[in-house]
Amino acid sequence: MVVEDEPDIYEVLLAMFGIWGIDGVAFVDGEEAVAWIDDVDNNRFKGELPELALLDIRLPGEINGPSVGERLRRSPVLRDVAIVLTTAYKLNTEEEKAVKAKAGADRLIYKPLPKFTELQKMLEETIARRRTQLAQARTKQQQKPPSSEEKA
Repeated sequence: MVVEDEPDIYEVLLAMFGIWGIDGVAFVDGEEAVAWIDDVDNNRFKGELPELALLDIRLPGEINGPSVGERLRRSPVLRDVAIVLTTAYKLNTEEEKAVKAKAGADRLIYKPLPKFTELQKMLEETIARRRTQLAQARTKQQQKPPSSEEKA
């Protein structure tokens, strides 16, 4: 999933996903992305769901990238996707932490984006790390003794 308002970057990312054998969904603003998430949540989307959301922080309209990430994390269907934020604007450490926390993001990448192979490696590592975290959380949940409410 790509949410990017810059046509050149948008096209390059979709082409890269195509080379990797991934059918990507892409949006030019947050409103379109959130409408699609709503469609997925309401079972109105038929197709392969993404494992990764690449979200530009600054988007036209009322809904920015971190808000799209926030909506993804609330989605019962898409909440476990890896989220990578992108921006051309330099953020200080506190701003980085705040924007990542709001979006529930796994990573922040500055533009210009890295070269193709480096970007691919970064995104694959992010997806793998997310998968590992989810597997560990599931294992931990399965090992947890039932609460007194669950026993009743």
